[in-house]
Amino acid sequence: MSSLTSAARLANPLMQWADLAIKTHEMLLSSGSVIRMRTERIALAGLTPSAADLAEFQLMGQEKLAAASESGMAMAKQWHNSHFSLANRALQQWLQSTTAFFSMAGSVTPAQAAARSDAFVRATTRTATTAGQLSGAAARIAREGLKPIHAAATSNARRLAGLQS
Repeated sequence: MSSLTSAARLANPLMQWADLAIKTHEMLLSSGSVIRMRTERIALAGLTPSAADLAEFQLMGQEKLAAASESGMAMAKQWHNSHFSLANRALQQWLQSTTAFFSMAGSVTPAQAAARSDAFVRATTRTATTAGQLSGAAARIAREGLKPIHAAATSNARRLAGLQS
């Protein structure tokens, strides 16, 4: 897929959520196979695990901590970069819309009401557009948080499948 097509897909919040769902599905499938393979390994090791078994068991915990830490940092960074400023802008625009509404409601002449209603419609449209972007920002935050977990799960599934064959 070209970067232009990919960028266009990610500009649409629905496509962002769809891409997130696909990545989540891939991660869940990989996690299921990793859990199965590691559980089998633990069961086969029994009470006398080999050095390789112990190394794999230790790696399990380290990988989970690393992926969770990286995920949290990625989501915090993405939230700070996009969601915080977007939510702040939405709040400011909502306040501007409220001010424009009360200004329109206090109009004395029909001409004044028409001019102020036009300002109200523009302010409300800006607010709705910005609020609509919040969904896309939330999808980007979730996608950034899923990346390290998805990467760990899928690479473990490939690595462990290679060890079994």
